[in-house]
Amino acid sequence: MKILVCITHVPDTTAKISFTDNDTKFDANGVQFIIGPYDDYALARAVELKEASGGSVTVLNVGTAETEPTIRKALAIGADDAIRINAEPTDSMFVAQQIANHAKDGGYDLIMMGRESIDFNGGMVHGMVGELLGMPAISPVMQLDIEGETAKLAREIEGGKEYLELSLPFVAGCQEPIAEWKIPNMRGIMSARSKKLEVIEPTDATEAATLEKYEMPPAKGEVKMIDADNVEELVQLLKNEAKVL
Repeated sequence: MKILVCITHVPDTTAKISFTDNDTKFDANGVQFIIGPYDDYALARAVELKEASGGSVTVLNVGTAETEPTIRKALAIGADDAIRINAEPTDSMFVAQQIANHAKDGGYDLIMMGRESIDFNGGMVHGMVGELLGMPAISPVMQLDIEGETAKLAREIEGGKEYLELSLPFVAGCQEPIAEWKIPNMRGIMSARSKKLEVIEPTDATEAATLEKYEMPPAKGEVKMIDADNVEELVQLLKNEAKVL
């Protein structure tokens, strides 16, 4: 089975975020970057499927040269080779088109990625890739097993889980608990240095959105503590100050 895992290069969740040039550019100074956490789940499950049934796992990233340490980490986790599409990931449509243009001739049985990236949280790329390739796109996938040419999966829906069966190929947007994160061991780190990382130029694609500026979320307001027995005061505050009643 030939699996393509698309990964993002995102700031660590503990990083302090700031912007420059009148809030039009992200300040990457001093920021540690990681594989997107949801992509990490997708990669871990892809490696498990390869180990169970054979085949290969290729990781793909749309990004500039700065993303290569992140790609090497994916190789250390267990991917066999990697592709970097040499472009700034400007918006979801652009990224989806780059992935689809590569994947359409790649002969992949399964395309996996996180259900969303944690920097923009759009959650749109998997659906766009599926549409561009004319194949099903399922998200968020929490369980995935492959039996021959059939995939059995579970995804989260409002109020519960939905269990599905479908034929390969398809696109899966993944989340926990599809697999446990894998931590690269020394052998994996050493072998990643010699694994193939191919850099290709982007194809012509549509940029459907433009970035105007970044904005930090508003600061949290003060908290008022109300005595548990003072229900009348709580109701008045909810009605007159919070205006939610």
